[in-house]
Amino acid sequence: MYSTGNKKVFKNAATVILVRPSASAGWKLFLVRRHQKQSFMAGAYVFPGGQVEESDKSPELESYIKKTPDFKPASILQEDDLPEEEALGFFIAVIRETFEEVGILLGGSPSGDFISFHDKDVRAQYNEYRRRLYASEITLSEIAREEGILFFPEVLVPYAHWITPDFEKMRFDTRFFLAKLPPEQRPVADATELTDSLWVTPENALQMHRRKEIMLMPPTFKTIEELSVFASIDELFMACAQKEIYPILPQLSGDFILLPHDPEYSLAGYKKSPDVNIASRIVNENGVWKTAYYR
Repeated sequence: MYSTGNKKVFKNAATVILVRPSASAGWKLFLVRRHQKQSFMAGAYVFPGGQVEESDKSPELESYIKKTPDFKPASILQEDDLPEEEALGFFIAVIRETFEEVGILLGGSPSGDFISFHDKDVRAQYNEYRRRLYASEITLSEIAREEGILFFPEVLVPYAHWITPDFEKMRFDTRFFLAKLPPEQRPVADATELTDSLWVTPENALQMHRRKEIMLMPPTFKTIEELSVFASIDELFMACAQKEIYPILPQLSGDFILLPHDPEYSLAGYKKSPDVNIASRIVNENGVWKTAYYR
């Protein structure tokens, strides 16, 4: 966990940008709408995810993870000083939260095939597992043991690392991941914490935000804007394999939210080399987020 010197402790969290091919539009990403009664980001469209729980770091899970010898969670997150069990917890949290919130399970057979929910009986069985997992009546390890499946953390590609700024009441230290939608699985929002969902191209999501049809928070908005430059999923994943991951702690300065590459950004430990050629600011104009350049 990171601190800005205000002695607040952030809660670790993880979120996933689910993507799938689209014959008409190249590719789309998946957004869910948070319930209006949620205490954090109520009504906003976000990527599925949530807090890292202690169970996500359980040593018992090691027996139910399919991984290669090269799978080093801390190194993959580009955080070599992070304990491996804590780093792995971010990956497992994404797997658990994605299953709980939208019914997508990043796991399957020991040979590496994703589980299929095409069969209605299998789908019904896993819907019951999903309900029980959300209610803390069963664990991921118990599901894996009962069904003889493994979880696939290596399908998750780190994308970003955002930290909730000081001016928010609830603060999270969140790792963003990319993942392709498994074949023969279809996301369905849980209708408890989430009230709606949609598959949308990045460009259309930004247009809907500009028209105030959907509410996006700054990290989601900025991420979608970045993703909008990629024409295909292959292009997206190739670029992300080379992407530098660093903690982004937004800094409030007048009407602007400054990001680490902004020349006026001043938070020690988070500041990056100034770059006037990238959009390093976020501003809200009439309820709509926009990026801006240092001038």
